[in-house]
Amino acid sequence: MTIENPLLEERHGDVLVISLNIPERLNPIARELQHALRARLAALREDRSVAALVLTGSGRAFCVGADLSSNMAGNGTSVGQASYETMESLSNRIIEDLRTLPMPVVSAVNGPAAGAGVGIALAADVVMAARSAYFYLPFMPKLGIVPDLGTTWFLERFVGRARAVGMTMLNEKLSAEQAAQWGLIWSVVDDADLRTQALALAERLAKLPAHAAREVRAAYDSAGRVSLVEQMRYEAERQRELLDAPSFAEGVKAFREKRDPIFPRN
Repeated sequence: MTIENPLLEERHGDVLVISLNIPERLNPIARELQHALRARLAALREDRSVAALVLTGSGRAFCVGADLSSNMAGNGTSVGQASYETMESLSNRIIEDLRTLPMPVVSAVNGPAAGAGVGIALAADVVMAARSAYFYLPFMPKLGIVPDLGTTWFLERFVGRARAVGMTMLNEKLSAEQAAQWGLIWSVVDDADLRTQALALAERLAKLPAHAAREVRAAYDSAGRVSLVEQMRYEAERQRELLDAPSFAEGVKAFREKRDPIFPRN
C-alpha cells in the first residue's frame, strides 16, 4: 500500500505544525512516514525562519507505533535482525533528530500514543495532551519485547522506576490526566482546544532566545548523570558564556525598560 502524503504541514507565522498522516491506520510509523519525517527534520535544522515546531497526528490518534500489518522481515534476515537494522539506521535517528533540533518542539498528543509512538511524543521539549488521549505500552504484555525508541530512557527519568516498570508490565492505558499528575507531560486540555493551545504554547516558545532549546536540553541531560557539585560547575561554566551573549544584554535592557525582551534569532 502506497502512502502518498505521510506528513501534513501548516505554517503559522514562525511556528510549523507537522501532522503524522496515516489516519485510517492511526498513524503507525510506517517506513514511508519515517523517511519523510527524517527528511523534513533535516531540512528544519537549516531553516532559520521556523522558531518552534508542533508535532501532532491526523485523525483520532497521535501515533500507534510499529506498523505490525506490514512484513517486518528483510530479504534473508530474521524479523529481529531486520528490525534492529531499521531502528539503528532510521527509527532511532528520528528521536535523535527531534532532541537536537535548534528550535523548541511541542508534542500535541491528540489521541492514543502507543508503542513507539510514546517515545516519539516524549522526545519533544513540552508535551501537551488532549483529555481523551492516553499512553499505552503493549510491548511486553502483548508481544514479549521491551519498549523502544527511547521510551525506557524517558519513562525512568520522567516518572521514576516504579511507575515506569508498572506501566511497561501491567498492560494498562495511562490517561492524559494521570500522565500529567505523574509529571510525564506538561498539561492536559479539552480535545477541542488542543490545536489552539498547542499553537499558543509554541508561539510563546518561539520568542525564546535562539539557543534556548539546545541549552535547556543539555543542562537537564547533564543534571541526570552528574553529582550536585558537578552540575553547579556546569551551570557556572554555561553562565560564563551566556552572560556575555546578546540575549542576556537584551533581557537586562528589557527588564530596565519594563517590557518583554525581543531576543535575536541567530
